[in-house]
Amino acid sequence: MVSGPAPYAATAVQELVAELKQRVSRPWTLMEVCGGQTHAIVRWGLDQLLPPGLRLIHGPGCPVCVTPATTLDQAMDLARQPGVILCSYGDMLRVPGSRPSDLLAVRADGGDVRLLTSPLQALDLARAHPDRQVVFLAVGFETTAPATALLARQALALQLPNLSLLVAHVRVTPAMEAILTGEHNQVQGFLAAGNVCAVTGTGELQQLVRRHQRPVVVTGFAPRELMEGVLACVAMLESGRPGLGNAYGQVVQPEGNRQARALLAEVFEVVDQPWRGLGPIAGGGLALRPPYDALDASRRFGLVHPATLQALPEAEPACISGRILQGLSTPPDCASFGVECTPEHPLGAPMVSSEGTCAAYHRFRPDMQQP
Repeated sequence: MVSGPAPYAATAVQELVAELKQRVSRPWTLMEVCGGQTHAIVRWGLDQLLPPGLRLIHGPGCPVCVTPATTLDQAMDLARQPGVILCSYGDMLRVPGSRPSDLLAVRADGGDVRLLTSPLQALDLARAHPDRQVVFLAVGFETTAPATALLARQALALQLPNLSLLVAHVRVTPAMEAILTGEHNQVQGFLAAGNVCAVTGTGELQQLVRRHQRPVVVTGFAPRELMEGVLACVAMLESGRPGLGNAYGQVVQPEGNRQARALLAEVFEVVDQPWRGLGPIAGGGLALRPPYDALDASRRFGLVHPATLQALPEAEPACISGRILQGLSTPPDCASFGVECTPEHPLGAPMVSSEGTCAAYHRFRPDMQQP
């Protein structure tokens, strides 16, 4: 089902599609990295407008989806402890761990689990409940990590003894590297996430292009911006001159957000980290550095640090979310899609998150669900 591009950009998108048809001379496979890009592509049917042989496959750009099941297990165990308030973003409350449970189920059983819209709300919780331990489950790419860093800085300055962070922040470029070096890699070019690059800049992506000689184009999230990114990537592939393109120059600068980058460097250090569905990724995560590691919930509660945990295989054999997160399958390939697995009863994280691929297909392409 082709939804069609947004009306305000229909003519521009059609012109870009026509130019793509003239440019493409052989099959190419591109991957968009961000879940926001995936939802826009699926919503407006952009992948179905492409000329034959040109494929867009969906990447692991959903931080909720790639948070290790073992980290979710730790969060649920903490939430069950008397005297603990576990708080996080809304999507995280419904993501299953390695066991058939989630934080909402823990709350239903009596655990104190709170939904936050901003990490700084954890400060108010800690002040309001000085007799209880408040743990913030911090997830997300480099887009949300600065807010967590600001929380850590303020918590340390205020010397709050009852606030700690269970950090599971992940870094996008190392995941792209892992995909390119994977045994089953199909990706010949990337559409990089403009929101991430607005923070980090483009330096790491430039290094990725040099190492792997694959084109990368930074894009926004509107139909026209995405199609401009596709066209720029195809042009580099067809010319045999891979490089780094920026189709989101009004937002993304090469140096990124210097203040946000400085804050990240102050609070976090880069660590190896397992990603759900992808396994361990070198440099794939962030951990609190001294003196902020005094806020580390792993230290405070004697847990195994999330960065040292091994990503577990999917506990539910009917779920193929690992393959979907790697771009090796799409939701309609899953026999459970739209049947046993729905947003109300998800088997895997990509059906839970507002940025998950399965959630995008379920919402915008119901005709592709299993009968």
